[in-house]
Amino acid sequence: MRRTDPEGHGPVRFGPPLPADALPVLPELSAVLAAAAPLGGSEPVGGGQVLLEAACGYWARRGLPAGPERVVAAPGAPSLLLALTAALGGDVLVPRPCAAWWAPYARLLGRPVFHVPTPAECGGVPDPYALMETVRRVRDEGGDPRLLVLSVADDPTATVAPPEVLHETVEAAAAEGLHLVSDETWRDTVHAPHETVLIGPAEMLPERVTVVTDLAGSLLPPGWPAAVARFPAGEIGDGLHARVLDVLTALGARVAAPVVAAAGYALAEPEPVTLRVAATVRLHARVAAAAHATVVSAGALARPPQAGRHLYADLGPLRTALGAHGVGDAQDLEEFLTARLGLPAPGGHRFGDDLGALRVRLSTGSLLAGTDAELEECLSSPSPLELPHVQRALITLKSVFDDLRDDAQRWEPPR
Repeated sequence: MRRTDPEGHGPVRFGPPLPADALPVLPELSAVLAAAAPLGGSEPVGGGQVLLEAACGYWARRGLPAGPERVVAAPGAPSLLLALTAALGGDVLVPRPCAAWWAPYARLLGRPVFHVPTPAECGGVPDPYALMETVRRVRDEGGDPRLLVLSVADDPTATVAPPEVLHETVEAAAAEGLHLVSDETWRDTVHAPHETVLIGPAEMLPERVTVVTDLAGSLLPPGWPAAVARFPAGEIGDGLHARVLDVLTALGARVAAPVVAAAGYALAEPEPVTLRVAATVRLHARVAAAAHATVVSAGALARPPQAGRHLYADLGPLRTALGAHGVGDAQDLEEFLTARLGLPAPGGHRFGDDLGALRVRLSTGSLLAGTDAELEECLSSPSPLELPHVQRALITLKSVFDDLRDDAQRWEPPR
């Protein structure tokens, strides 16, 4: 009998991390951290003035002005989402699929989590009509939906929600009285920033949106945990800000002083940081485009990646071929591709997708593995996909997917 639960593979202990850039740490960033290492302490809960002002400057440059009294810092976005979920109370709504780390924190607090289908155009935001229907059904059944978590630049689907789609969702959320948490971790990783319009929900519904940004998205290495949240102005935002600080205090969620120094430097966006971010985005965009072409040419389905360091593939059209290898669900697919590729390939069930659907997230950072010198060459090369270590990884990816395509063609019934 096919499993209906990924037994032995719990969503917390085995959940996939954020897709890393796999690149050496920016030297200027390392120097700032090293200079602050003797401090050995931590910031006040919620962050000190210097870090909060740096975060304010970062958001102001993106059209989201705020004073330090509306900003909180924490050691990573998960602690912020946990604090926000605890502070807001009620049930939580998320799109299907969604970032792997969103739902576990609500469940940890004993809060029900309801997944809402996404529109055809993109992931990251729920379909507005499905959202209203879900909210009303939950209320009819005695639930209390209060919080909607979404992301315009999405993990896992690597899509960017069109402004018109997002606007309809935001209007539906406002009509239902929901508070929105906008995870904007991947905001600065849009592959074609001059061709892709990215507008966040805080620009559409400023009084009911809290923005969360994990600096591991584009500014800091994942091993240096730091994240910031921007609260709405007004009474609702003030009360939420105070309650979140209470929860962070109870958790002892302080950012270490050396990481604070690095985060403040990165948030100020000096030239070394902006140049590295731009080069990293260009590199991962090229690798993602190549991986997407490989996956689609093999007969799988995937939206063209628009942001982040990953793509989300649906291998449903290859189900017959995969079945011959004993693959019947997303957990089987994860194990099969991880073994064949020698790279992590988390199944869609990690992101709240149906276990029976053959979906998987592939991270572009895994395709860049090499020495520090090779990785630095990736950043500076005009043709990074032709570098030997990148070429080998892409050839392996193509070989695995081409084999599946060939298997699928052999299993096709005669016409």
